[in-house]
Amino acid sequence: MRNYRIYGEKPYKVVVVHGGPGAPGSLGYLAKVISKNQSVLEPFQTANSVNGQIEELHSFITDNCSEGKVKIIGHSWGAWLAYLYAAAHPEKVEKLILIAAGSFDERYNFNLTKLRLSRLSEEDRNEAQGIINWMNKSENLDNEKLKRFCDLMERSDLYDCEDVDNGEIEFQPTIFQSVWTEADRLRRFGDLIQLGRKIKCPVLAIHGNYDTHPAKGVEEPLSKIIKKFKFVNLDNCGHYPWREKFAKHTFFNILETELA
Repeated sequence: MRNYRIYGEKPYKVVVVHGGPGAPGSLGYLAKVISKNQSVLEPFQTANSVNGQIEELHSFITDNCSEGKVKIIGHSWGAWLAYLYAAAHPEKVEKLILIAAGSFDERYNFNLTKLRLSRLSEEDRNEAQGIINWMNKSENLDNEKLKRFCDLMERSDLYDCEDVDNGEIEFQPTIFQSVWTEADRLRRFGDLIQLGRKIKCPVLAIHGNYDTHPAKGVEEPLSKIIKKFKFVNLDNCGHYPWREKFAKHTFFNILETELA
């Protein structure tokens, strides 16, 4: 399987970075819309570590974007990865756009699980809680359980979404478990936010007000540490702004302006 998709012709100035970790192809629709105005690269992350994914992304950008800097759009975990990449390779990034990023400080997540579970039906809530209990006790990897849990959490993060065709690739639970464990440790010990001091480019964070990932966990830490930082909060919008019926037009207008 080729671990990337290309939209348009050279030069490539925009790179979209998917979430998960381990959800390749989840930005396919977003990339297609953006590519109406400019060429886009959609790499899939395959490494099983944070540094591995940073360097994998660097190799991809170096090989395919030889003409100057690029604008990087990251969603969810991909927002963190794009942020970490911009800190590691500031010379390669012209602008950073973070969509629906997780909190950069875990103190903002005190109510996250409770909020997510409260938005599910009783049946789904009981199932999700059972999987959480399993994850807290078991060291064994169960692909189906992890995939089901991600599906349930996605459901709690939607406001009023439309189905779109991303051309998604199969979920990668091994990557999810190994990369997320490491990334969470970076946040817990404060390394994640401190790395932002190395970012030199302008940073825009876009967040839906219905997203269970708290907006303040993005806006407040980053506004203190990144000099050129803007934050946009979208009304009636969950974790996937390009799919949200009431927010997608505003979202794409913002992207068009920022990428122009």
